[in-house]
Amino acid sequence: MNRRAFLLAAPLGPLALARTAAARNPMGLVVHSYWVRAKKPLPPDFPAVSDPLALVAEAARVGAAGVQTRIPADADTKKLRDAADKHGLYLEGSVGLPKTDADVARFEADVKACAAAGADILRTVCMSGRRYEVFESADQFKAFAGESWEALKRAEPVAAKHKVTLAVENHKDWRTDEMVGWLKKLGSDRVRVCLDTGNSVALLEDPAATAEALAPFTVTTHLKDMAASESDDGFLLSEVPFGDGFLDLPKVVGVLRKANPRVRLNLEMITRDPLRVPCLTAKYWATMPALPARDLADALARVRRNKPPRPLPTISTLDHAGQLKAEAASIDRCLAFAAAKLAG
Repeated sequence: MNRRAFLLAAPLGPLALARTAAARNPMGLVVHSYWVRAKKPLPPDFPAVSDPLALVAEAARVGAAGVQTRIPADADTKKLRDAADKHGLYLEGSVGLPKTDADVARFEADVKACAAAGADILRTVCMSGRRYEVFESADQFKAFAGESWEALKRAEPVAAKHKVTLAVENHKDWRTDEMVGWLKKLGSDRVRVCLDTGNSVALLEDPAATAEALAPFTVTTHLKDMAASESDDGFLLSEVPFGDGFLDLPKVVGVLRKANPRVRLNLEMITRDPLRVPCLTAKYWATMPALPARDLADALARVRRNKPPRPLPTISTLDHAGQLKAEAASIDRCLAFAAAKLAG
């Protein structure tokens, strides 16, 4: 797909509409929504957002409800808190779990900075990669699960001490039943879930069923819509602007709000090339040898049933300016959709 075709396929949503809806827009912004903007030097009309203060300013400009981002231990937390308060925005942090006992001090410093800035929910992950790419065997995944359990046990008392909630993302690492298992075993109100509405699709799960199962534990979200198309070794998966994919976002949000009326909705619209989900290869199944064949059949049927009306967006064919415009257009369209159809 060339640049012109892409821009026609994903037209610029009217920024004025997003701004007009600012007072009632339910969405916060995850810093990863600015995937393109974080990578290269920027023209003047695209201000940087990698600094938390800059992201707060951008969220206020587009009418978002808050932000989720990393807050460094050495951040000016008073200035950040004052900026968020000035604009009426909530703050959520993003922290890495303590992988060893020696790492607890670093983790606590990060938690303290987030709490001082006013962030009461801190998103975290057990693994940043995708299990079907990282691990070669079930034994490797078992070792990861054990290490994650120990990391969560180290983190929980620190979160309780500083009165924050850790929200663990379903990050293409855990199947839902695995995640629910350790959540119940840990049994702590200080360790909950950041539900990503798209990630579990890559593990052959129905996004509606994932939302139902994780809703009782969910305090915050990475809300996204998804589109998929078949490939030789499985399927390709893309984040797309709200309403362009196959997720029933109003239904998903309704399920989450029924379980937790205070759940936060954060936009994570990552503008990038489609992700490959090689579910027809042997390595994909290395960590899930007991998964029923019906899960694969259901996943492929879901892909075929929801064929996208146009090719999945291929961002790498655009120059940097085109990528920036495409990213901004997607964010604007998501915020406008949320204001119109997801307001509580």
